[in-house]
Amino acid sequence: MAGAELCIEPIPAFDDNYIWLLNRPGSEACVVVDPGDDDPVRELLQARGLRLEAILITHKHGDHVGGIAGLKAVWPDAPVYGPAHENIRTVEHRLQGGDVVGLEGLALDLDVLDVPGHTEGHIAYYTPGALFCGDTLFACGCGRVFSGTFGQLSESLRSLAELPVNTRVYCAHEYTLDNIGFAKWVEPDNPDLAVREERVRALWEADRPSVPSTLGEELLTNPFMRTDQPEVIAVAERWVGRKLSTPVEVFTAVRTWKDKEYD
Repeated sequence: MAGAELCIEPIPAFDDNYIWLLNRPGSEACVVVDPGDDDPVRELLQARGLRLEAILITHKHGDHVGGIAGLKAVWPDAPVYGPAHENIRTVEHRLQGGDVVGLEGLALDLDVLDVPGHTEGHIAYYTPGALFCGDTLFACGCGRVFSGTFGQLSESLRSLAELPVNTRVYCAHEYTLDNIGFAKWVEPDNPDLAVREERVRALWEADRPSVPSTLGEELLTNPFMRTDQPEVIAVAERWVGRKLSTPVEVFTAVRTWKDKEYD
């Protein structure tokens, strides 16, 4: 079973959330990431005869943790993993950067990354080729700053940029087309962004998910991953009306711009 390819698929929830399901063909074991709602997860797993081996949580917000209790009522032995530095009552195994989650039934190890900023203790899960990043990094965007700081989120995105460019980015929301709209405010002449918009519109019209993206695609088109680029720096400086000397200052300006004038 260990040789079977890992399958990753989205379970839609609410209006625009994705709960990620991981399993291997021929195995009953599966794992879910950020189950904000238990109903769609339970229905899918029971229809396929799957057994929930573990629940992985990236951060404390209700649309990511709200389904834990319902899933534990059906699969009480499934451990719940989540961030050590956030108060989530249902988390049983508290994790921080440098930890490894071993999922025996999937023959899979996931490295834990600290990626605070959206919230104060947000974590992500990484295995070569796949990143489960919750609300830290979105397709062509990033999460708002709630209980973390702009500096934290800027640094978290910079750390994710060091992962291999072929890493698939499994974020938790279908925000891509809207994010592209703002990215065009920042870089209206970015040719890679124009190509991405055309592709995402085609997916939207076909009622198909626009995620996962790849880290390489984010580095080419996501303004929050491009705060070291002259075009992004220049437009951020025009918006704030002064020179910006660091990537954190540029990030803060662009994120604040989106918060105040686009969202």
